[in-house]
Amino acid sequence: MSVDSTRKVLIDTDTAGDDTQALLLALTADRIDVTGVTICAGNVAFDRQVENAKRTLELVGAENDVTVYEGARTPLQKDHEFADEIHGEGGLGGDRFPDTGIESGDQFAVDYIVEQARENPGEITLAAIAPLTNLALAYKKEPALDELLDAVWIMGGNVNCLGNVTPAAEYNFWADPDAAKIVLRNFDVTLFDWGLTVRDTDFGPETLETIESGPDTQLAEFYLDITTQVREFNHETTGRDMVTQPDSAVIGALIEPALIEEAQTYATDVDERDGLTRGYTWVDENGNTDTEPRTRVVESFDTDRFERMFLDMLFEERPEASLEQ
Repeated sequence: MSVDSTRKVLIDTDTAGDDTQALLLALTADRIDVTGVTICAGNVAFDRQVENAKRTLELVGAENDVTVYEGARTPLQKDHEFADEIHGEGGLGGDRFPDTGIESGDQFAVDYIVEQARENPGEITLAAIAPLTNLALAYKKEPALDELLDAVWIMGGNVNCLGNVTPAAEYNFWADPDAAKIVLRNFDVTLFDWGLTVRDTDFGPETLETIESGPDTQLAEFYLDITTQVREFNHETTGRDMVTQPDSAVIGALIEPALIEEAQTYATDVDERDGLTRGYTWVDENGNTDTEPRTRVVESFDTDRFERMFLDMLFEERPEASLEQ
């Protein structure tokens, strides 16, 4: 894909604060055409996720152009817990509970994913920034889905590093490990894991100060508002004032693939069993298994260019602005 073309992207999300920023990057980018937004059980109560996505569309006037479709309200087989200690009860930190009045699409999100893939073979990239329940269900309905989609990019897993919900697992894969296992076994994916998030998408005090002292835009105000609780959580747990952008990294690289500095393809799998290793992602970096390597793991990310892109989005609603210089 040339950088001058527009990439059709369907975004599957469990919309909390970090997801909203990924949506905003995609919605304000000239290089991405968001064909739809699908909601999957994850971060907070399902109906709150739906409203958070719709509120995000409203912020940039996209509510009449992009439709939100409601998908799986529970993981495939297991119970999961919300991440409201990080994102707040409603997902946007504090007492922020949007009620947009915007109607959802009249299709089940899984059916919408399959329909779009069948009607536009080889044209749509699925950006999965939630647990993978919707994608696993779509695969069960259409086993040729991997071939029908242009690409599948995922935020999830923890590649040979500590997780963020248990020592063994990252939240998205822990929330529905059965779905993650199905997807990694049956799709060629590009994976942005928790380790990359911590290494390369960390906005620390200097960047946060730049946002606080920069132009007083609607999107900058929104970012500062919704990150209040996560900043407090991170300060308590890490001792630093910082925010990570796991979901936005996926969208940033779809906008500008050159943000990916290093990536390698490995055999991967997920432990779906309940217990201490639920959601553990094994990545065969040394080629010790007979499993086919089909997961492209992003190992290094251009932090500085990504940060400039993110600030261009907050201040100008033009994430490509710095790319044009």
